[in-house]
Amino acid sequence: MSSSKHPKRTKGDKRPKGRKRTKGDDRTGGSKGRKPAKSPKLAASPALAPAAEAPPVYAPWPRPAEPILTFLGATGTVTGSRFLIDTPRARVLVDCGLFQGLKDLRLRNWAPFPLDPATIDAVVVTHGHIDHVGYVPRLCTSGFTGRIHATRGTAELARIVLPDSGHLQEEEAAYANRKGWSKHHPALPLYTEADAVASLEQFTAHPFDTWVRVAPGIDVGFRPAGHILGSSTVTVRLRDHDREVLFSGDLGRPSHPVLVPPSPPDGADVVVMESTYGGRTHDDRHALEQVRDAITRTASRGGSVLIPAFAVDRTEVILFHLRELMEAGEIPRLPVYVDSPMALRALAAYRRAIDEGDDDVQERWHGRGDPFDTGTVVEVRDVEDSKAIADVTYPVIIVSASGMASGGRVLHHLARMLPDRRNTVLLVGFQAAGTRGRSLADGAAAVKVFGAYVRVRAEVVDVPSFSVHADHDELLAWVGSADREPDTTYVVHGEPAGSAAVRDAIGATFDWNAVVPEHLERVRLS
Repeated sequence: MSSSKHPKRTKGDKRPKGRKRTKGDDRTGGSKGRKPAKSPKLAASPALAPAAEAPPVYAPWPRPAEPILTFLGATGTVTGSRFLIDTPRARVLVDCGLFQGLKDLRLRNWAPFPLDPATIDAVVVTHGHIDHVGYVPRLCTSGFTGRIHATRGTAELARIVLPDSGHLQEEEAAYANRKGWSKHHPALPLYTEADAVASLEQFTAHPFDTWVRVAPGIDVGFRPAGHILGSSTVTVRLRDHDREVLFSGDLGRPSHPVLVPPSPPDGADVVVMESTYGGRTHDDRHALEQVRDAITRTASRGGSVLIPAFAVDRTEVILFHLRELMEAGEIPRLPVYVDSPMALRALAAYRRAIDEGDDDVQERWHGRGDPFDTGTVVEVRDVEDSKAIADVTYPVIIVSASGMASGGRVLHHLARMLPDRRNTVLLVGFQAAGTRGRSLADGAAAVKVFGAYVRVRAEVVDVPSFSVHADHDELLAWVGSADREPDTTYVVHGEPAGSAAVRDAIGATFDWNAVVPEHLERVRLS
């Protein structure tokens, strides 16, 4: 394996066009005044699966005569990022995420992979969020034996999130079996903690701004995406065909308090870009005001604030802003319980990156202390300490995973806190369709937790602008900064309206060819 500095493309370096789409069946290879809303049916957890799985039967997937891109996930949804590049000599999967949210999506995690994982040469991961890396252990137990390529920060976070994901699935399955509320007897995890730990041996970490040979005729380059620690855009160079495909991964924001902004895209023949916040823009000032007002309002009535938060990066950003608000005297100095072992391990990774001056950390933070320390943080590591939070009577702030309230310790806090009108649930990021977070944001009168419906009397404050995802304008600014027009831009990783908004805006603003692909659609890259 060799690497060299990531070269810059000159503006005059145009590649011949000719990208043609194949048909989809061409199998070439706050809350005041909220109206109660009916809760959508939530899927059983990925852990709650049939006891006996039939041996997988993989569809034939012959090598193509020319490069093909297949959209195996993240189409019509913000989860399950999986993109397959298939050439006559190699097969590379870019991202390997779990589907989350609606039942039909979650069931895809249990379905046999569309092709035999043993035939995949390499996996490339853009970043360490579960919807981009969470399927890796399952892919490995299904036969994938190749290397998994990622940046140093992503590989570090994978060592945190994947074992935790397996552990939570085992824990939830055991809980369901103990309580008897799952329709499956017994319920099983999609993969275990041991499966996840074993898959970590297949990771290879790389620095930013280098080219790496990952398969015959295929090189990849990583550049900072500014979304979470280690997050990257990935350029896939098809050396045999003189083509480059750029994957945005999840793009961060220029205003991230700790990480560098996303690197502008070098010119590529094809761009595959996310659209999580397509059609929506963030109002940072208003978002902080909402957070401030919700906390002070809740404390004044003797209640506590629960913040469901993604363990990686969202927790860090929340702590950063809580520290700022407390130091400015805009919110009371309340105890802040960080109740997520995974979030605490991720916090340690961020502190390490700041101390060592990682390339995707802003220079102003290099070796300059801890920007996440409110002075009131209580690190909750074991289960008994988590349970003990229920005995605290004075107002507190609880930050607990997961961010869309789809699993983890936050569920126990929700079950306890939602029926009390004094409390507030503060939603601080995107809530995918079919999640408890989305039900709460939509004004559900009750949500299902551990097999029983819990009445929602607590105040629910939805602050979607409090996000580390690029908004609509920032997405356009990023793709529009490319040094040349791509042949096609594929808009993925968004709900239908968001993806359509980005597609239409690219066409109207730049007069470029932009397409929203369908699930399992295949397109030619040459």
